[in-house]
Amino acid sequence: MDAAAARIKQLREAKGVTLEVVFHDTGIHLARLEAGRANVTLSTLEAVCQYLGVSLAEFFSQGFEDLREGLG
Repeated sequence: MDAAAARIKQLREAKGVTLEVVFHDTGIHLARLEAGRANVTLSTLEAVCQYLGVSLAEFFSQGFEDLREGLG
């Protein structure tokens, strides 16, 4: 799992929503993204961030470094 996928999962779990709920609400299959089986586009990432209530700047600045260190 890459850092972006791990960050998406972290934010989703912090919000307390399941993959199924996100798909129902947005039509986005996060399972493939979180598992690293698909690359996330900027437009999809923006939609996911909006759904999870964070800006793109917050997505990349808060908690991202910790995830990257844990993956490397």
